[in-house]
Amino acid sequence: MTDTISQLLLNTIKSYPKDDLVLYKKEGQYVPISTAEFGVRVKHFCLGLKDLGLEEGDKMIILSESRPEWIISDLGCLCSGGITVPIYTSLLSEAIKYIVDNSDAKIVVYSTQEQGEKIEAIRNELTKVEHYITFSEEAPEGVLTFAQVLEKGQKMAEQKPEMFEEMALKVKSDDIASIIYTSGTTGIPKGVMLTHSNFLSNVKACSTVIEFTKNDTVLSWLPLSHVLERMVTFTLLYKACTIAYAESMETVAENMPEVKPHIMVSVPRLFERFYSRVMDNVLSSSPLKRKIFFWATKVGKEYGQKKLLNQSIPGGLQFKKNLAHKLVFSKIIEKTGGRVRFFVSGGAPLSKDIAEFFYALGLVVLEGYGLTETSPVIAVNTFDNLKFGTVGLPIPGVEVKIAEDGEILTKGPHVMDGYYKMEAETKEAMEGGWFRTGDIGHLDEGGFLVITDRKKDILVTAGGKNVAPQPIENLLKTNPFITNAVVIGDRRKFISALLVPDLEKLEEYAKVSNIPYENPSELTTKEEILNFMLAEVDRSTPALASYEKIKKIALLDRDFEIDKGEITPTLKVKRNIVEDKYRDLIDSMYKE
Repeated sequence: MTDTISQLLLNTIKSYPKDDLVLYKKEGQYVPISTAEFGVRVKHFCLGLKDLGLEEGDKMIILSESRPEWIISDLGCLCSGGITVPIYTSLLSEAIKYIVDNSDAKIVVYSTQEQGEKIEAIRNELTKVEHYITFSEEAPEGVLTFAQVLEKGQKMAEQKPEMFEEMALKVKSDDIASIIYTSGTTGIPKGVMLTHSNFLSNVKACSTVIEFTKNDTVLSWLPLSHVLERMVTFTLLYKACTIAYAESMETVAENMPEVKPHIMVSVPRLFERFYSRVMDNVLSSSPLKRKIFFWATKVGKEYGQKKLLNQSIPGGLQFKKNLAHKLVFSKIIEKTGGRVRFFVSGGAPLSKDIAEFFYALGLVVLEGYGLTETSPVIAVNTFDNLKFGTVGLPIPGVEVKIAEDGEILTKGPHVMDGYYKMEAETKEAMEGGWFRTGDIGHLDEGGFLVITDRKKDILVTAGGKNVAPQPIENLLKTNPFITNAVVIGDRRKFISALLVPDLEKLEEYAKVSNIPYENPSELTTKEEILNFMLAEVDRSTPALASYEKIKKIALLDRDFEIDKGEITPTLKVKRNIVEDKYRDLIDSMYKE
């Protein structure tokens, strides 16, 4: 019986002994943690928390990068009946203070000295916090190290050997497991209360439609503060997959060949960057190599289309596909480690073109959809039901319907218990038992869910036309000269865009075109460059309706940054912040 995350852990420890349940980088090498050792660390941390006075229903903050200690701390807290409150490491002290205070946290766990300095800056104001724990080997005064908490737990385990399992089995399925604060693309962050059964419903449903096995190694790089990575981690433990932690978000490309993962879960930004890097290499290669690449891609897409439609593959096409793999695809796949069975994409819409490109190479990206409030998965593409341009069929046990205004509503065991200390907002989010997602979309003839955009992001032009910005932005980001894009036009006469160009490519273009400049930033304001980039925009968006066409653009000399509050930790643009920050530049595009 697996009704709680603590039961899930106990089952994995007893049923799936393996030498490498977890892998992490240490002194330049990936080293393993066995199932048994992992279980012992969770037990000792859990009992260590008990020794510190953590009671059922008490909250514990985790402010850390993804690493084994993160999930050990989380599981230790959950097995004690506590509630984990994760915080993104990109947040500054003031935002951290709000979450610690609002959640009524009793214990704060943080990773490095850098995160500790943020806590130290607000520590005198955190009157409800009783204990601080750091993953660092040395701790400042008044802070315990992770190792010291394990020692406390070990002593308690020696005195009361049965205590850990008794505590773990005492946890109930409807107990709150976690309060996850929304990243707040608009407004104040809300604390989403998710129960053990919320998470478990998602774990079990996803496991029935996507195959995870004990032989799989999965590279984990998304923040564990993100609900998708957290639920996926519970799924990997449920299925006893090996979890390998990337060193950081920046080292994923070099960690992939080291770990050779079978599966990886990501947000679209990684696939966009991978695609961009491949296209860079292709466009800078010889005419012959370019010709071979585009021939191979065409063959791959033709082969992929027949495969998706379950049509027989002619011998000639199979031969060309094998040749394309040998000449082109194998070299690209090698960069992923060479063993990938599939990727999962979530957190934001993935461009259909990019998903089809990966499929042509022989790399399957299963796009899904969900929210923090839905634990998170609502729908996902699978090998049996795969349709690019959609986020798949609703997972088992999850209901989806479309409201009259096009908003996606969902009902089932995955829907949150509510927003912490926000009864009015909880009521507003529910409509007759259905959770209002805030996303606009529709179910196609096959029952596949298609997302149009966030309800609040839909642009209504001065002429009354509704324009969804995200699909246009996804098209723009497939252009090798465009790194990022924000489409503008709400209550305006026409659609425009703020573009983050690839400055290195612009420099190359400027040199070839004999356009003088003193520094790369200067290129973003040159008329010749703006005209060239507008032509690239037109080339990337040929099928848009006339009222969706981008008439003017402005170029930015840097990408959006988490630290500046312009994007969320999962790399989604905070549209309202960006528009406010670049208000003068936007207004200049609309001057007659």
